[in-house]
Amino acid sequence: MEIKIMKNILDRNQNKADEVRELVRSKNILMVNIISSPGAGKTTFLERTCEALTSKFKIGVIEGDVTTDRDARRLQKYDIPIVVINTERGCHLDSHSISKVIDSFDLDSLDILFIENVGNLICPTGFDLGEAFKLALVSTAEGDDKPAKYPLLFREAKAVVLNKMDLIPYTNFNYNSFMYDLGRIKRGITFFKVSCTKNTGLDEWFEWISEQRKELSGS
Repeated sequence: MEIKIMKNILDRNQNKADEVRELVRSKNILMVNIISSPGAGKTTFLERTCEALTSKFKIGVIEGDVTTDRDARRLQKYDIPIVVINTERGCHLDSHSISKVIDSFDLDSLDILFIENVGNLICPTGFDLGEAFKLALVSTAEGDDKPAKYPLLFREAKAVVLNKMDLIPYTNFNYNSFMYDLGRIKRGITFFKVSCTKNTGLDEWFEWISEQRKELSGS
């Protein structure tokens, strides 16, 4: 019985996700669903991305947070449209929550819409939000076993960002083990090694996400 209930929930989520996807595609908006653990560096990653790309693209952000707007306030300095969704007790965003806020943006004036999902590697992965793709962001400080422990996220993601590369000398992170598990789950996945605080390794990400947007618009 419980499995049936969950299936119905996911069915309803998928229907709304398809509606959202059709809307953003019709507006030539690249919508990216960023999924990571708490503290992996999603907001700092978005800060660096906004610094580099707001001169080239019109960017918006949907911030998923349990109770606060602290992450959103960190992005205000970039003068971009931001909508916060407080999930209260919820561990993820769903397509209905995205559908309710999407019209808060001037969709005709957006190129890229980033969704910073609630910090969690499990729940957000199972819910399609209508995004173009999921981006998995993990950090060396969390350990090298994330692909092995949470394979669905890495299987679903179009690209993976490994953040906090500068901390490897101070952790027991085994890079070869991480890459072995990642390749076993999804061979050839697009992969970026970065340090957002040191601002290193990000140029390849900037170039890649720019190409994703250009491919969408056909320019």
